[in-house]
Amino acid sequence: MLTLQRQRVGHDILLARHGNLISSMRFDRSNDRVVAVLNDGTTDSAPNLISPLLEMPETLRSVLRSDWRALVMGSAMMLAIGLLAAAASIALTGNMSDEQLAQLSYSTSLY
Repeated sequence: MLTLQRQRVGHDILLARHGNLISSMRFDRSNDRVVAVLNDGTTDSAPNLISPLLEMPETLRSVLRSDWRALVMGSAMMLAIGLLAAAASIALTGNMSDEQLAQLSYSTSLY
């Protein structure tokens, strides 16, 4: 029967080791281990913790904390390029005559 309960690391380790040969599992709180009773009556246990030496995947917060200077510099550069491109396009359209602007607007596609 499926139940909604918190899965512990030791459960995953024991399921990887023995699979369908497990008849029952229990959590030993005093030793912080998961103990499994197998179909043949033997027991096996696994620790319920992940090594602190294991590098966890990075989160958005950790990336922002470590690389904020590079992100700010990249954003500032892209803003400067965008403002320069906008200024150039305004300057080019400001120097065009009405006929050239009309021709440009007719020839530009709508999509």
